[in-house]
Amino acid sequence: MEARKGRLDGKVAIVTASSQGIGFAIAERFGREGASVVISSRKQNNVDEAVENLRSKGIDAIGIVCHVSNPQHRKNLVDTTIKKYGHIDIVVSNAAVNPSVDSILETKESVLDKLWDINVKATVLLLQDIAPYLRKGSSVIIISSIAGYNPQSSLAMYGVTKTALLGLTKALAAEMAPNTRVNCVAPGFVPTHFADFLTTNEAIKKDLEEKTLLKRLGTTHDMGAAAAFLASDDASYITGETIVVAGGTLSRL
Repeated sequence: MEARKGRLDGKVAIVTASSQGIGFAIAERFGREGASVVISSRKQNNVDEAVENLRSKGIDAIGIVCHVSNPQHRKNLVDTTIKKYGHIDIVVSNAAVNPSVDSILETKESVLDKLWDINVKATVLLLQDIAPYLRKGSSVIIISSIAGYNPQSSLAMYGVTKTALLGLTKALAAEMAPNTRVNCVAPGFVPTHFADFLTTNEAIKKDLEEKTLLKRLGTTHDMGAAAAFLASDDASYITGETIVVAGGTLSRL
């Protein structure tokens, strides 16, 4: 799907965890389609580099340090965006962690808390802060994962938190209608820093590729294209849905 200049003209988009990987690709795609984008991540130097990268491509972007589990960081993210642009049209909740490859029954409580806090709870709290500023016709996009449909042993509890996001999408779509659409993207496996432990192992990588119908891993650009579609008026009659962008990896009927 080629970027269509102007499809997101005049829109302001916040993308969490967007200094690299899928988040950055989504922000870049939004910018190429005319949106002003707000980059956020935990480290200032990563944020600065991402903003500089986007601006070098003619994209209007600002960057704000935001650890999504920090209430003050979330408030500052929203306040700074409103001060700069005056409104918010698109929110992409992309931040996630996978601090353990333990089985569920061996996962420490502190790890369970971190998984829940970052992968699920932070999306709710962020939207509580942002919702008052969303304009009519706005769009929320939650990033889940193919692991939400079939949690693998090394991603078991992470997968369960991503399953929760599928339900959260449905619930928020009902609650935020009719003025805001809420949809979800469930990426397949994409070679990013986050997925290094899977995609840099050639045997695992080959196995993952073979499980797709298209016989390849996804790219960050694939995810950016799907998110841009959902954010745009081309998806104006779509809400409460999850688009699986996983090359035909088994997910559901």
